[in-house]
Order: sequence, then C-alpha cells, then structure tokens
Amino acid sequence: MKPARLSPSDVLRVGAAGLRSRPTRVILSALGIAIGIATMIAVIGISSSSREDLLRRLDRLGTNLLTVAPGQTIFGQEARLPEEAVAMVKRIGPVSTAAATGLVGTSVRRTGYISEAVTGGIAVQAATTELLRTLEGGVRSGTWLNAATERQPVVVLGAVAAERLGITRTGVQVWMGDRWFTVIGVLGPVPLAPEIDRSALVGFPAAEELLGFDGHPTTLYERSAEEAVTDVRSVLPRTVNPENPSEVNVSRPSDALAARAAADGAFTNLLLGLGAVALLVGGVGVANTMVISVLERRREIGLRRSLGATRGQVRVQFLSESLLLSTLGGIVGAALGALATVGYALYRDWPAVVPPWAIGGAVGATLVIGTVAGIYPAMRAARLSPTVALSTT
Repeated sequence: MKPARLSPSDVLRVGAAGLRSRPTRVILSALGIAIGIATMIAVIGISSSSREDLLRRLDRLGTNLLTVAPGQTIFGQEARLPEEAVAMVKRIGPVSTAAATGLVGTSVRRTGYISEAVTGGIAVQAATTELLRTLEGGVRSGTWLNAATERQPVVVLGAVAAERLGITRTGVQVWMGDRWFTVIGVLGPVPLAPEIDRSALVGFPAAEELLGFDGHPTTLYERSAEEAVTDVRSVLPRTVNPENPSEVNVSRPSDALAARAAADGAFTNLLLGLGAVALLVGGVGVANTMVISVLERRREIGLRRSLGATRGQVRVQFLSESLLLSTLGGIVGAALGALATVGYALYRDWPAVVPPWAIGGAVGATLVIGTVAGIYPAMRAARLSPTVALSTT
C-alpha cells in the first residue's frame, strides 16, 4: 500500500507539535539563535545609523572646504606660507571665501602666575576676520572678531579652549604674552576644523603688534563652488607659493571624516564576526536539542513507522522542527536587534537605520542554520527501525 503523503500544512503541524511538548527546552535553544541574530542586526543597524548621521553632517557642512598648510623644503626644514597667501587665493575665480590662521608662539593662561609651559593643549593663533564665515562656524556667546576688534587686545576662544580654561562667559580676561586680553566671544564646535576648538584666536594685526607674530599664516582655509573643488585644488599650491609649489600641502577635511567612516566599517566587521560566533553557538545548541529529542522520542518514532510512516516522512518531521526552532529564534533576534538599534540611535540623536538586507540576511541565516543543525538528527531518526524503536525503554 502506498503511504499517504504529508502536505506542507501537515508537516508544519507535526513539527510545531514536537516543539510545543517541550517549551522550556525550545525557548533556551532558540535563545542562542536569537542572541546571535540580535547581535548582528544591532551591529549592522548601529553602524548604518552612525554612517547616515555622518553623511547628513557632511551634506550640511559641505565638502567644498580645502585647507592649505606648509610642507617641507628640499632640505627637510619646515616651509612657510607667504604673508600674502590669502589675498592670492581670493583671486582664484571659483573661490568664494578664504581665511587663515597663524600659530603664535605664546600660551594662554588664566593668570600670569601660572607657568607658561602649562598650555593645557590650547594654541594661540592669529585669525583673519573671514575665518568664521569660511568654516561656517558659529559663536556660542559674545561676538567674533571684526575690523575694529582685530587690532585690540581681545580674544575669541574655541569651544574646547573655553572649557579647559573654565570660561563660560565673555568679559573676563586671560593672560597672553605678558598682558591681559579680554574674552569677547566663545565659539561653538567646528567639526571640519577641530584645531579651532582648541585655540585662542586673536586678530592678525593685534598678534603682530602685541604678541610678536611674524605674519606668516600656518593654515589657510578656502571654500569654492562644489563643482570646481578639483580644479581649485590643482592650482592652489602654485597660487599660494608660485616659487615653491611643492612646499605646499592641500587637503580636504571631509576626506578625514570619510576615512573615519571607513575605520568604523572595519570595527563593524569585527563585531559582525563576534555575532557570527554567537550564531554558530546557537546552531550547535539547536542541533544538540534535536539529537536529545530523537533519543527521547524513539518510541514515538517506532509507533509512527509501524503505522506506515516512511523514513522520508520521519526525516521531514525532525527537519521541520529544527527549522521552526531556528526561525523562532531568528524572528525574536531580529526584533531585539532592531529595537536595540532604534534605542541607541535615539539616545545618540542619530537617524535610525536598519537595512532591509540585514533582516533578509538574518532570515536566510536562520534557515541555513536550522537545516544544517537538523540534518543529522533527522537522518538518525529516519534510520531507526520500528521494532528497535518500540522496544526502547
């Protein structure tokens, strides 16, 4: 007599019945899969959210800012940018704005009683009045330098510099170059020029007159039309220093942020590896559960075989149980991973991004793990003869 065939719904019902009879063991086994999937989804989601936040910030800041810094001479000495470098760069057609800073050889302190060697990591720099506009920075409190104040003993502090000096308001005085300078402004963070955050900025004329600054800029910033950045970049060295263009370095700050995103990607790969290990451990747990299930249910297997069930039907029964067990863990893990991503993104004020391919990959991984983990127990169950199985105590 030809045995009856099991429909997909019958297979699903038989597999689910096997799991319902041992709920505690099923939950513990599925937990391993869930942890692995949740880890992988969370790692991918958090990394994607961070990258999306970075891209949005780059869009806001613009990628058309170039910086120029002195390189080295052929004798290995540090080169200097010409004093008229800013004016020369402004003559380039697509350049919309340009500004410069120059490192001043002094330190900024709360009083003259503090040793000059204690800088706190804060640099004193001369700055042109167009610096803030070029960097698209903002003033947190007070005001920025203008044509009048750039000649006076006044200073504007970067965000980090103000914090390290313990200054939260304008009007107080700091000690620079053996005299008092009045703080007239505190800047907000400048993401594309973090060196400004750690600087005390005075006007070029005041720096030359009061602090002995030589007038040579050490960093030059320029913004130009987005489509002309490449062309401007190619002519900047020869424009800034026509006699020695090889002694000029040009870079784009947004490239550094993009490199940081790539570094984050490498770190993400490491965490994904850890998630894969957790997933593998979960798969081993499922296989172990299914093997034990076969041993405990030998009498059930023998009864089914004696009633006409074929080896294939027994094999499909245990394979379906393994798949259902893995799928249950995968669904729970995907939900936990997505919740972790959303929660962390909200905490960091990032846009929450869970790539659909990550969810699809998680479902595929659970199916593969369920299949691999269930093959051996299913084959072992199918090989049992009805007489041996029924005689088992």
